[in-house]
Amino acid sequence: MKDNISKSIRSNFQVSYQYDVFFTKHLFSFDNLILKEFFHSQTEYQFNKKVLVVIDQGFLNHQPNLIESIHQYFASKIEAVQLVEEFIVLPGGEVSKNQIEDWEMVVSAINKYGIDRHSYIMVIGGGAILDMVGYAASVSHRGIRLIRIPTTVLSQNDSGVGVKNSINYYGKKNFLGTFAPPVAVFNDSSFLVSLEDRDWRSGMAEAIKVSLIKDKDFFNWIELNVSKLTKRELDAMEYLVFECARLHMDHIKNGDPFEFGSSRPLDFGHWFAHKLEYVSNFSIRHGEAVAIGMALDSIYSFLSGNLKEPELNRILKLLKGLGFTLNHPMLQLNGKTQLAIALQEFQEHLGGKLTLLMLDGIGIPKEIYTIDHSLLETAFEQLVRHN
Repeated sequence: MKDNISKSIRSNFQVSYQYDVFFTKHLFSFDNLILKEFFHSQTEYQFNKKVLVVIDQGFLNHQPNLIESIHQYFASKIEAVQLVEEFIVLPGGEVSKNQIEDWEMVVSAINKYGIDRHSYIMVIGGGAILDMVGYAASVSHRGIRLIRIPTTVLSQNDSGVGVKNSINYYGKKNFLGTFAPPVAVFNDSSFLVSLEDRDWRSGMAEAIKVSLIKDKDFFNWIELNVSKLTKRELDAMEYLVFECARLHMDHIKNGDPFEFGSSRPLDFGHWFAHKLEYVSNFSIRHGEAVAIGMALDSIYSFLSGNLKEPELNRILKLLKGLGFTLNHPMLQLNGKTQLAIALQEFQEHLGGKLTLLMLDGIGIPKEIYTIDHSLLETAFEQLVRHN
């Protein structure tokens, strides 16, 4: 055999993923069989499977009977799995992604209760705790089955229906994370009733985002239903959540779900929003930051000659009409100095060349690969003056 002969063996395979997002009301009521039917459809392995439940403390405060309802539902309805008696209750909000101790508590419970790869973790709460628990599930035993039950507008229409899991680290949002789809998502619209006005409104930012980059008709619908949405009419919110979730899932199915490329089309308005969340010490909600980020990117799109002024005005009017404040004290203090830092961190998170999504029109996205920093600063100044 000759020396210095290079050889290779190529591996080429695909893994198929499938999961359902269910839309329902009163998930744990005795006459709702959707969760029972899901578990009984998952009986391909004839051995004992467990369910470990993790709950967002903030949500539990508004649903004091939730734990008892879950115990009663599983005891009377579900024979296919064994419910772990002790539930893990953790603080929700972005703090759950910032504190490594919360992630460690979930991993410790997985170990303590013998949650294996064919068992389930069922997480109930807002987007941040879904992210954190999803990350714990995805790295334990190289992947435990995750059931998400989102309880906020934002998590039901965006983060809860996707394939990403993460925690914040090194002062950077989503620095540690995985791409790991859930086995199912259950969106219960009755959970939205207890939301504070701020959280009800915050989640609508992602619906505006996805309408701007994918569906002009959906944008028009949101415009026509501002009054119903601000008055908290549940039927209007149910439609908004469903359409937004559908558009996000269509992108996941037909696009680049694990983001191997540099493009991040669902991150319109997010590159600055993520930085704004951090420099404000998360005093601003994710949706509130995204609203500001979308306003900034829309103004930049207009100044660069792509978005027409009447369309820009419609976007800003809609954001403000839904109650978003397109301002924050951090914009006045050092917002402009954060622009370059935010771009650098966003590119680092993407990998590869800088790729940003701007607008050619409502429902018409445009990828750009360079940014005019002077024009961006002008857009920022106009945003501040607009307020």
